[in-house]
Amino acid sequence: MSRTFAYARVSTADQTTTNQIREIEAAGFAVDKRRVVVESISGSVSADQRPGFAKLLDRIEEGDVLIVTKLDRLGRNAMDVRATVEALAARGVRVHCLALGGVDLTSAAGRMTMQVLNAVAEFERDLLIERTNAGISRAKAEGKAMGRPSALGTKQREEVTMHLARGLTVAALARQYQTSRQTIMRIRDAV
Repeated sequence: MSRTFAYARVSTADQTTTNQIREIEAAGFAVDKRRVVVESISGSVSADQRPGFAKLLDRIEEGDVLIVTKLDRLGRNAMDVRATVEALAARGVRVHCLALGGVDLTSAAGRMTMQVLNAVAEFERDLLIERTNAGISRAKAEGKAMGRPSALGTKQREEVTMHLARGLTVAALARQYQTSRQTIMRIRDAV
């Protein structure tokens, strides 16, 4: 007999999975509380590296159904989501995504839907990279400084170099200039 599991994830501890659980219940899925897996972990962590998802994988069996509210709950990017769904399908687990109308992602229609979504996500990611690179190029062409501003001005860096040459310690200079030791060491190493 198939069992239904729910997986809900948020990125930070100050967020809650309550809305995701409510969405699953509102869609008509009756999930036993013991089969609801929730966790607070960044989406940048792949599904197979998440402790809660790993426990879910230990419990879920062939014929079971996994419900998620959105694809991004399953993985950090389109490739990760696809790999996760394929791994579950290989185990005989059906995956339903509410944001896609509850489609079973392991079915033929679900796989096609995922391929289209993956293509769109990849296209959007490529556009974002292009826009970012164009913005960086424009800023460089306009002579804008890139990166974080230096903790010490040019005159202060020259003074630090002079004090280091006289034998003052990195720690003493960091205290004197109210900066980190790493800042002083970067100045020292640049000489």
